[in-house]
Amino acid sequence: MKARHSYRIYPTLGQRKSLARLFGCVRVVWNDALGLCRQSEKLPKNSDLQKICITQAKKAEEREWLGEVSAIPLQQSVADLGVAFKNFFSSRQGERKGLKVNPPRFKRKTNRQTARFTRGGFKLKAAKVYLAKIGEVKTKWSRPLPSEPSSVTVIKDCADRYFLSFVVEVERKIHPAKNPSIGIDLGLKTFACCSNAEKMDSPDYSRDIRKLKRAQRRLAKRQKGSKRRGRMRLKVAKLNAKIRDKRKDFLHKLSTKVVDENQIIALEDLNVGGMVKNRKLARAISQAGWREFRSLCEAKADKHNRDFRVISRWEPTSQVCSECGYRWGKLDLSIRTIVCVNCGVEHDRDDNASTNIERVGVGHTHYYKRTGSACKTSYEAVHDELSTHP
Repeated sequence: MKARHSYRIYPTLGQRKSLARLFGCVRVVWNDALGLCRQSEKLPKNSDLQKICITQAKKAEEREWLGEVSAIPLQQSVADLGVAFKNFFSSRQGERKGLKVNPPRFKRKTNRQTARFTRGGFKLKAAKVYLAKIGEVKTKWSRPLPSEPSSVTVIKDCADRYFLSFVVEVERKIHPAKNPSIGIDLGLKTFACCSNAEKMDSPDYSRDIRKLKRAQRRLAKRQKGSKRRGRMRLKVAKLNAKIRDKRKDFLHKLSTKVVDENQIIALEDLNVGGMVKNRKLARAISQAGWREFRSLCEAKADKHNRDFRVISRWEPTSQVCSECGYRWGKLDLSIRTIVCVNCGVEHDRDDNASTNIERVGVGHTHYYKRTGSACKTSYEAVHDELSTHP
């Protein structure tokens, strides 16, 4: 199976200028090809787009500078546009899993910049990587590559950091899990409450968010097009990158630990789009990264031969006693502990929900009965199932 390995690079001043020229040419080819696609009644072939936007454009006086960079990233830019349209049409027709994909958009100079080289455009060296018409770029090898890469993407993010992203072939790692299953209830302050009584708190972003708010207010007062606005925009981008890296590091470590130790991983399908309508919690919910954690667990479960399951959002995991199956109904968010009126057991709200998520994910409780709403849970079915599986 294929995977990506990213490394930080430190180009010289001259190499940065060459990379800026390359990113600009890739962006122009993409925008020209996208403009032709939007004007055409039928989507043109990639070969036709390459002839018009690259081969013929180089001969024109206003596009002759396209010949100053390597042709490989320009060709890959047109190929990536074709893949973007294919994913868009497959998503609209229901052939692609996951969220709906938007149509390709025009690239902007201030956004994240990328350029992809195939095998003929790069070469690995001891401590550097040679890129065609760029030179040998100093690379921070944080880990060895597992195999020979098939392609490499040069990335410049909004914080003016440069990366190399290699596509390599890796072997599927399969080893026995320590635990048969686990249910995870996601939250804000306590990010993950697991059915094995473990709790993982979310990273503290408060100090970084205060700095970000202050910088965003100062950015809003800067005159558009001025150098001071450009410097402040870079500062805001660096603060955003710091928060994003902290969240990404936490989610990667947590998802790796969860998938490594458990054979069945059960999560709840959260309606994040509806939750962010709450103005008091919108920032915290968006900052948590629940969807990113779910995607990481799903990808790593496939890699390690684990069973990843997502239960319905309509399952009353917080409304049912995990001991006896008695349903007490909805609870206010301020209520964190509850005593079951049927069996008398005191439950922590999150621990009880995670236990129910695990049981539903494994398939021991909560039968779906389609009556009025999408999915309802009948207490009789739960009681029968609990008596069968004590």
